[in-house]
Amino acid sequence: MRSRSPLRPAAAGIVIAILAVLVLAADQLAKTVAIDTLPPERVVPVLGDALQFYLVRNPGAAFSLGEGVTWVFTIALAVVAGVIVFLAVRRVRSRLWAVVLGLLLGGVLGNLTDRLVRDPGFPVGHVVDFISTPWMMPAIYNVADIFIVSMMISVAILVLVGLRLDGTRETRASRAEAATADTDGEVEPSPEQGTR
Repeated sequence: MRSRSPLRPAAAGIVIAILAVLVLAADQLAKTVAIDTLPPERVVPVLGDALQFYLVRNPGAAFSLGEGVTWVFTIALAVVAGVIVFLAVRRVRSRLWAVVLGLLLGGVLGNLTDRLVRDPGFPVGHVVDFISTPWMMPAIYNVADIFIVSMMISVAILVLVGLRLDGTRETRASRAEAATADTDGEVEPSPEQGTR
């Protein structure tokens, strides 16, 4: 089976940008519809206890933690977005990494947008949450949160399977060689396999 050639820098950036814009648009549209149609802080059953809508405005992080320091979350989201953009421009050549980081960036930008433009104002806006799945977790969340959590899990999986940002795959042999080189005090190049 032939391996795919790595993405060019511009292509990786375009993939990440398109996916980020799509997720951002979906998140903001869902939040607008929720604000326009849902009663605040009242349970609206959708699928019994499996899925409910419950509109709240969250000044904090998950589980409403840190309500008094909303600006810290704004800075954190901006830093994460900046790191992803930096990686997109400088390091990402893998298709899988481009997809995962694009979807993650969209989620981050969705909640960052709330922090910047929603009441009570810049940079302490409250994030609009409206999805509740009590059987799974007590938190109320939104579309952006779904992408942030699922893509962070995807990042962990890509790291665990050894897929690098440039699309090469770290193998057991290369890890063993790197460990040997570290103990010998010498750094040897590790073999690289095909890109994904």
